[in-house]
Amino acid sequence: MSALTRYATLFVGGAITFTLLAMALLSRVWTPAPPTQIRISQRLAPPLEAGLLGADHFGRDIASMLMVGAWNSLSIAFVAVLLGMAAGVLLGTLAAAWRGWAEEVVMRLADVTFAFPAVLSAIMIAALIGPGVTTAVIAIGVFNIPVFARIARGAALQVWKRDYILAARSAGKGALLITLHHVLPNIAGLLVVQATIQLALAVLTEAGLSFLGVGVPPPNPSWGRMLSDSQTYLSQAPHLAILPGLAIALAVLGLNMLGDGLRDVMDPKLRRKR
Repeated sequence: MSALTRYATLFVGGAITFTLLAMALLSRVWTPAPPTQIRISQRLAPPLEAGLLGADHFGRDIASMLMVGAWNSLSIAFVAVLLGMAAGVLLGTLAAAWRGWAEEVVMRLADVTFAFPAVLSAIMIAALIGPGVTTAVIAIGVFNIPVFARIARGAALQVWKRDYILAARSAGKGALLITLHHVLPNIAGLLVVQATIQLALAVLTEAGLSFLGVGVPPPNPSWGRMLSDSQTYLSQAPHLAILPGLAIALAVLGLNMLGDGLRDVMDPKLRRKR
């Protein structure tokens, strides 16, 4: 079996993700038109009639809005997952190292956090500090903490049973040094794979938050807000809903395929089965 066939999921997911990232980065320096420019004369214009992908109900260029929306969605997802991963891995590895009451406290806090989905958390945070990017980042980040805490703890517990950990203990290394030098390097691959999958969920959650009006504030473009704004015009201009919906679907699909591909590459058991 060729490498291309074996790692097709990784290649396809990577290609989709790279394309979206390139589009997001390009939007920081160039877009076909100003994404917030209102052109009433081109209101609800179909694709190719007003720009490549048409215009929305304010005459704004949809292609430009999708590009900037990619930056907003992916940057919020990346920052939120990074924060959640940092806090979750810290708590999970410390729980595995110290065990006892520390492990019990971390796991019970994770259970409590799981009781509040990201959307519900965002609504509560928005009621306190108002809607916006910060609200979305905090809500998604907090939701990711228990996910990474549980995964890091479970993987770390397996590493702590290895012979080289016993040798490190015999050499006088403490729990903190063992965690830094031996545990974290051995669970890094698993954490990277999980982070990729969580990014897909974060993009979907950010779109949902913006759809509800507690995510990226207007007039900044967001895929979720574009979907929300399109509801009134579905019969007149279906492309207003189809295009951002397709962008969200591609982002989630690409990140999920990338995560599956990375798992196949990094897991030796799966490599042997192929």
